Amino acid sequence: MTDHPAYDEVRQVTPYAAVVVARNPGPMTLDGTNTWLLGAPDRLVVVDPGPEDGVHLETVASAGRIERILLTHRHPDHSEGAARLHELCGAPVDAADPRHRHGGGGDLTDGDLIGAGNLRITVLATPGHTSDSVSLLLDDGSTQAVLTGDTILGRGTTVVAHPDGVLADYLASLRRLAGVGDAIVLPGHGPELPSIVTAAEEYLAHRAERLAQVRAALQRLGPQTSARQIVEDVYADVDRSVWSAAELSVRAQLDYLERH
Repeated sequence: MTDHPAYDEVRQVTPYAAVVVARNPGPMTLDGTNTWLLGAPDRLVVVDPGPEDGVHLETVASAGRIERILLTHRHPDHSEGAARLHELCGAPVDAADPRHRHGGGGDLTDGDLIGAGNLRITVLATPGHTSDSVSLLLDDGSTQAVLTGDTILGRGTTVVAHPDGVLADYLASLRRLAGVGDAIVLPGHGPELPSIVTAAEEYLAHRAERLAQVRAALQRLGPQTSARQIVEDVYADVDRSVWSAAELSVRAQLDYLERH
């Protein structure tokens, strides 16, 4: 495991997965977007090309013969470079959101199977961060990993991007990932993690804690308290640069509490 891979370099993580980190660091993207290269150089599947950055995309395109490009979700820090990478290598772009398919690419539906040499890739629908979020279960017959996009990050927690993201869906997705079994986490941002079970359970505990804090804030401040006021109260320990994102999660939490 590593804390911060170098930019514009291919780093091998497992026998079947390598990563190139895009040079787009920030409060929401951590070190930058992880673009994953799956399979062998003569038969690659690329996941999340990242931003439209020429050097980054050239590095990815030169890593081998790319057969398919997949998107874990629609956010531009994952999808923006997909059309350009398609132009560079000719591979189709598959995505759950049809607006982000290119070159005859198709849907990514729960249970879809994709091959990359000896690697078996199974699509898992894991909505919640966004409605179109998917994760990928990777299995070469000896080891398993889960590529999680923004559903689980390598550091910190992620946003439930209300109204597109729905907390009930997100909690169900975390429970599903917790049931995958022993597998490492290949996240959309940040370093890989040793256990999907541990990561998902920690995320579930964090969400339960935040829900309890939001409930307490409503009781203390009154039912008409705004999402922004709750952020200032509950997320006071969080860097202000991510308060706008936190407000989306609070709106998702308020919607969840109202419905449940």
